[in-house]
Formats: sequence, C-alpha cells, structure tokens
Amino acid sequence: MTQNAITNAFFALHHGLPRQGPGSDATTRALLALAGELPARPRVLDLGCGPGRSALLLAAEAGAEVTAVDLHEPFLAELRAAADARGLGDSVRTVRADMGELPYPDGSFDLIWAESSVYSIGFDTALDTWRRLLAPGGKLVVTECEWTTADPSGAARAFWDQHYPLRTPEENTRAALAAGYAVLGTVSQPESDWDEYYGPLGARADAADPGAPGMAEALAATRAEIAMRREHGAEFGYAGYVLSPAGGGWRTRPEAASGADRAAVHAVNAAAFPTEAEADLVDALREDAGAWIDGLSFVAEAPRGDGSGGPEGTDGSGGQVVAHALITRCHVDGAPALCLAPVAVLPAYQKTGAGSAVVRAVLHAARARGEQLVLVLGHPDYYPRFGFTPASAYGIRPSFEVPDEAMMALVLDQPGTDGGVPVPSGTIAYPAAFGV
Repeated sequence: MTQNAITNAFFALHHGLPRQGPGSDATTRALLALAGELPARPRVLDLGCGPGRSALLLAAEAGAEVTAVDLHEPFLAELRAAADARGLGDSVRTVRADMGELPYPDGSFDLIWAESSVYSIGFDTALDTWRRLLAPGGKLVVTECEWTTADPSGAARAFWDQHYPLRTPEENTRAALAAGYAVLGTVSQPESDWDEYYGPLGARADAADPGAPGMAEALAATRAEIAMRREHGAEFGYAGYVLSPAGGGWRTRPEAASGADRAAVHAVNAAAFPTEAEADLVDALREDAGAWIDGLSFVAEAPRGDGSGGPEGTDGSGGQVVAHALITRCHVDGAPALCLAPVAVLPAYQKTGAGSAVVRAVLHAARARGEQLVLVLGHPDYYPRFGFTPASAYGIRPSFEVPDEAMMALVLDQPGTDGGVPVPSGTIAYPAAFGV
C-alpha cells in the first residue's frame, strides 16, 4: 500500500468534519480575548485552517480580513462555500500554500492564528519562521499538544515520541521566550474540545469502508489515537499560547553558557552603572550554587542591522547584547523566593524599551518555572509597570533601612489556578554576594 493512498484515506475520513483537531468556538473566543486590542479590521493569517471553523469566527466576530492557508484544496473549497453561505465571502481569502514557506512580506499581518496545526512544522520552527510576518503590535496565537504530568507513562511517551514528541508547558514557555516573545496568556483546552473532534471522527471511522485503498491503515491509526486519548488523556492535552514579540524588536533569550555571553553581560553591567560593582555581583552570583538558577539570567539583543557595530549574539543572530536582567534565589523567613537584581541597559539603549523587554522575559520565565514570589529593590516609578507593589503590604521587609516604596514584591499567580500558596512574610535573606 502506498503512502499516498493512506494519506488520501486520512483526508477522506476528515472531509466534512467541523474540525481537524481538538478545539471549540469557546476556546477560539478565549484566545481572541487574550490577544487584546486589535485594529478595527485586523489582517489575520489562519495557518493550517482546514475547513475554517476558526477563520469564520474571526471574520464574523473580530471583523477580520482573514487569509486562510492550507495545503489541502478540498478543505479550502469547504471554507469558501461556508464563507459564502454566511455572507463572509469578501472577508475570507483562501490560499493553498505550505505554512513553512509563506509568500508574504514582513509585517503583513496583525494576528497570526494556528489552532491544532503547528505540529506539522514544529512549535520552535513556527515561532521563528512566522515572527517576521507580524506587524508592529501583532500577536501570534498557537495551540500545542503538551504533557500535563511531570511523569507520563511509558505507553503515552512511546506513542507521542513516535508521532510528535511532546514537551511540558514550562519547556514550551521557555521556547517562546527564547524565540523573542512575551507570553500574554495561555488557555488549557478542556476535555470537551477533544470530544468535539473525536466524536465526529469516531463516528466517521465506524461508517468507513475498510476495503477502500489505504483505509484499513488510516482506520487503525485513527482508532489507536482515539484509544490513547481515552486511556491516557490525563497525561497530555492541548494548550493555547497567545504571544507577542518582545517590545521594540528586541530579541530576548536566556544567557547562554558561554564565555562570550558572560563577557557581554559583564560589559553591559559595567557600562550601565558608575562602577563595576554590579558586574562583579553577577559574576559572584553565578558561582553561588544556592543562588544561581539556570534559565533566569536573560539578555536582550538589538534588532539585526541596527548599525550598533557591537559584538554578535552567541547564537549567530548578529544582535548586540544591550540589556541584562537577573533573577536569583533568596528567602523570606526561610521560604524560597526570588530577587530581581541587577537590571542593566547599555547607556546608548536606555529608554528604548530594551530594559522592559528583558525584565518581562525573565519574569515570564520565572512564572513558567512555577515560582511564586519575586522581590526587587528599585525605582518606584519603574517597576510597578510589571506588577510590583510595596512588599510591606505582604509583611515582607529587608534587613536594612530603605524607603518603603522602593522595596517591592510581585506575586506570580499561575494561569488557571485559584488562589495559590500563601505569600510568605518576614525578613528577606539575600544571597551572600549582596553583602547585606
């Protein structure tokens, strides 16, 4: 049996179904709400649109001009017919194209949408490839299947490793941050989203002719997938990510474990402050195993081709490291917390958004790790923009005298949780390198 026959059988199973992956109108609306304010008539690129359930909703409810892309022409024909029937023919344009090789100029879209389709080229590839297509202030919305347990069973892992290796939410969030995005919000898709997909698909499979070319193989794979969900559904699920490129074109990423990155971080801190004390502090914290947390030292790189002439980024991007933000471990009366310090920006790049971009990135990374509390001693006119408020309101205080408004705290409430662990109160114990 040829692979082409099996592929055609898969498509035959899916023709006429409302969805080609787990989802619902409610989830689409929730993701759209998280995307926030959009232009009056946003330009939307719906990638891997299938028969276009999301494209139709975006056109109708967001007033969008939707470019819907898929490789399978029959799905696009279904979408065109549905759009015409709903009076949306002028708002939805279908394009047969590969989502990995899109023929659009940079900055063409206000919103890029990909529900249940990013797996075809991979989460990391999609984030890197599609970012250039976003206009200033643009948003990227993708849904991705991921582990919902820290210890998936051997059967579930073997199944997914064969088809599409899954990662944890923390790993996907870190990948988004490393690709230069801020995570505006996430939506964990409910079990009913799977039912909307597998219910009609299972009924279609039961009615299919197993003697048709390739159909026996397609049916076996489909039933194995549905059985995996039925037996191991508590171990994996879909989540929607609403992303926005880090402000001002800055690419933010974790500091790499390389001499070049360490030197760049030292140089930024040395230049940003009157003395090298903060630069030396970072070096000392890096050597303190009880304080340093891998993945919570972030840098911001200047946009490519900005003419800065600075050292290249260690990942080959060619962007100069212009800002740095560090989070390390501290304690509040013995309870683990985090401290944000130092935050440094090269003088030539101050007041350009680089500092805000790198602070937001490192805070998102801390949230993704499941951390609860971040403390900062800093300017009360700057840090409240990130959600910091006076630490004294939580009964948190330093061991030395500072103005009350300068000692601030940020509680990292985890998306999808109610309440959370109580915030510790008491005296802050900083790492020894701080000398306090």
